[in-house]
Amino acid sequence: MARPRGVEDAVILRATARVMGRVGPAGLTLAAVAREVGLVPGTLVQRFGSKRGLLLALADRSAQEAGELAGRVRGDHDCALGALTALLVGTVSEMATPESFAHHLAFLCADLTDPELYERALAVHRARTRAVAELLAEAAATGELRAGTDTAALARTVQAVTAGAGLTWALDREGTLGERMRHELGTALSPHVPSHPTHDQEEA
Repeated sequence: MARPRGVEDAVILRATARVMGRVGPAGLTLAAVAREVGLVPGTLVQRFGSKRGLLLALADRSAQEAGELAGRVRGDHDCALGALTALLVGTVSEMATPESFAHHLAFLCADLTDPELYERALAVHRARTRAVAELLAEAAATGELRAGTDTAALARTVQAVTAGAGLTWALDREGTLGERMRHELGTALSPHVPSHPTHDQEEA
């Protein structure tokens, strides 16, 4: 009978994301991740093969979770725009400080030059864009957005605005990243929202 794995891969991958935010590309090692979860580096070698294998596994899980997150947050909100806010704020939950934001950004820059990692980063981006577009389409259908709103174009704007919000926040460091995301998203959506938003929108 096979021995139990002990620490699940999902726990190791979440730990990898935390270590990534603390130390950046140069400091992310199998040893650092192993310490985070109380394992020996050899266990990670058996599971993932190498640091690159660990990063590919993390990228695969990120793509999967990007598609699942929208459904989870939608169930916690009475309206689509409230869910949209929670979705976008949730995507930056690991980046609570400008330093951790910079470290995650450094990994993204590496993804853009590595074909295998780029493929996975693009999958994450596309999954999030689909989730944003679906929530905006629902908001338009239920009257949370003005009639005639081009939700496909607005989804692209929302993605661009929230991506830029992280960078400007890391530079000016005013408030928290979550607060900045909420503010910039509200600004992007405000021309498309009727004058009497729902209660859940007001809370968002």
